[in-house]
Amino acid sequence: MTATREKAAVAVADKGMTKREWIAGLVQRRGSVVVLALVVLVSSLSFDTFATVDNARNIAMQSSFLAIVALGMTFVIISGGIDLSVGSVYALGGVLAAIGIQWGSVAGLLLPLVVCGGIGLLNGALVAYGRLAPFIVTLATLLGARGLLLAITDEGANTRLMPRDAVLTQIGQGTLLGFGYPVWIAVVLFAVGVIVLQRTRAGHSVLAIGGSAEAARLMGLPVARRTVWLYTASGLLAGLSGALAAAYSASGVTIVGVGFELDAIAAVVIGGTLLTGGAGTVGGTLAGVLLLMVIQNVINQIGTLSSHYQSVVSGAFLAIVVAIQAYLSRAHLGRERST
Repeated sequence: MTATREKAAVAVADKGMTKREWIAGLVQRRGSVVVLALVVLVSSLSFDTFATVDNARNIAMQSSFLAIVALGMTFVIISGGIDLSVGSVYALGGVLAAIGIQWGSVAGLLLPLVVCGGIGLLNGALVAYGRLAPFIVTLATLLGARGLLLAITDEGANTRLMPRDAVLTQIGQGTLLGFGYPVWIAVVLFAVGVIVLQRTRAGHSVLAIGGSAEAARLMGLPVARRTVWLYTASGLLAGLSGALAAAYSASGVTIVGVGFELDAIAAVVIGGTLLTGGAGTVGGTLAGVLLLMVIQNVINQIGTLSSHYQSVVSGAFLAIVVAIQAYLSRAHLGRERST
């Protein structure tokens, strides 16, 4: 019933929109896809080595790890929260996979999922039941997870290698139809994410919580339980991504994941999800991830620019997107929520 009422409310709001408001909403939701298409088109015409199969495979593989982390971040941000711990959890997941694989590939996958999922569960419990600010909670677990990582690796001095004949390593390095298994895993997860957000009561409740947690609570939605579930899922996905990245490189590297949470947040926001919560799409996040990776690839194609310029471009692009979103949200979502 709740999902039906939400759909009906949105339909009524859409029916009363002006053409300008409808266009503003469409640009907010699909603008990243258009920009991605334009960047790909210009890059293909400008660089001979950009529009090649090998380069597409490389972009897809590099995007898959960030995409899995950004998927969990999408749901958290839509609910009105934030998860700053995913970069450290991602790195911790890779090291735990390299440690656990000595007892077999199943242990190599389960160990990071259990520990990283536990960190996400802790985040969700403190936010939902402890009523603590998500920024503070996840900042604390960011530092805690990084500290645990350094503790189990002798302050980063020990890099554990993964056997190349192990099943988990082969999953990280194997290919299907020319693309790596991590790419296909990311595709499947995003397909599930689209279904959950758009076709299930749980997904509709996430949107409602992001719009107004108090109103969602008065509607009888399980706000606290959903919040715990969202942060747990974010931790699980970050741990899974770290394990796959470790399998891809056949080693648990301690220096990865620094600033990864900022890349994930940037991809989500560029994809059209509002930092204030209540609106966003899984497909938009995927477009945001690809756009960031394509920009990085283009900078590498230029050759004369340092890779640090990617951060400069991403930061400037993110600032522009946030400013545009603020305008579009006033033109579109303000009308929708007041209807």
